[in-house]
Amino acid sequence: MTKTNGIAPHGGVLINRIATEQEYQQFLELSESLPRIQLDERALSDLVMIAIGGFSPLSGFLGEKDYLSVVNDMRLENGLPWSIPVTLSVAKEIAEPLPIGGYIRLDDFTGEFVGVLELSEKYSYDKEQESLKVYLTNDIDHPGVKVVYEQGEVNLAGPIWLLERKEHPFFPKYQIDPAVSRGLFQEKGWQTIVGFQTRNPIHRAHEYIQKCALEVVDGLFLHPLVGATKSDDIPADIRMRCYEILIENYFPQNRVILAINPSAMRYAGPREAIFHALIRKNYGCTHFIVGRDHAGVGNYYGTYDAQYIFNEFTPQELGIVPMMFEHAFYCKRTEQMATTKTSPSLPEERVHLSGTKVREMLRAGVLPPPQFSRPEVASELAKAMRSSN
Repeated sequence: MTKTNGIAPHGGVLINRIATEQEYQQFLELSESLPRIQLDERALSDLVMIAIGGFSPLSGFLGEKDYLSVVNDMRLENGLPWSIPVTLSVAKEIAEPLPIGGYIRLDDFTGEFVGVLELSEKYSYDKEQESLKVYLTNDIDHPGVKVVYEQGEVNLAGPIWLLERKEHPFFPKYQIDPAVSRGLFQEKGWQTIVGFQTRNPIHRAHEYIQKCALEVVDGLFLHPLVGATKSDDIPADIRMRCYEILIENYFPQNRVILAINPSAMRYAGPREAIFHALIRKNYGCTHFIVGRDHAGVGNYYGTYDAQYIFNEFTPQELGIVPMMFEHAFYCKRTEQMATTKTSPSLPEERVHLSGTKVREMLRAGVLPPPQFSRPEVASELAKAMRSSN
């Protein structure tokens, strides 16, 4: 566990579950004799996030009491806010022979040994209840619900170790873990830092709310998610290039840090907004941007439900300040980016396009208007879309 300066991590201490050299050797010696479980992409990213402290105060996968408390009340058993269950689910026949108190070898989807679970508990759970409480629907078309219904019937709980922290194969330059980001903020003298969650390329509306936030804080932590997402989301490498272009051309570079977020997307709307805020608190952010339909998908959540959910917690117990923004657009009347709070325009005087519409335009080789997307970003997206057709 790591003590830190700046804003305290969630729960007070930044968790570190990366094996020491001694533990690493011990686990290697045991590796061939241990029962094995193969992790899917989401479970692997959860393992990493626990180990590096991104999910502090979790030191492992949730036990039954914590799981039920999170699902029903958005809190760990000790009362600390936590909105998304972080679990390792397996089939009954895999769970049955696993010994409580023993070590379980965790392999990635290629079969490589990546971590260890000390099994403290195994328990069954209600998939429909988890879906209805966490995702507010049991519709199998919802990508988060689909994962729940397709995973195993038994949750395995206990502390974990990540065998070693490897460089990201595609974005090593941007692999900035919580202990490092906190150090960077301190080096820059930033007292207030706003985190921005994204799984999409940044368009003008995003840029606008980020810059509004930058007017009142010291720095922006641009933190795109590169873990598992939907198959039709823009691939991470394309998104990262778009972020680089935007920072190079349109932001003061001494006030922005770009780093990857290794966690997986849940598409849990309001609950995931809380989850994302707590993750950025662990990275050292003091503020977090919550915009329109944060972490939403389809029509499962109201436009601003992800903002309203913050009212269910006191500012003190969350420990990070949400910065709420309305849906931004380009206003033809005032000839600038705006929201309904600042613009007198009529709906027909506003330029904002859906993600679906933008993807259709790009695939057809048509660039979105500059009022919607910076030309350099649109050009990069169009090039990537054409090459994928």
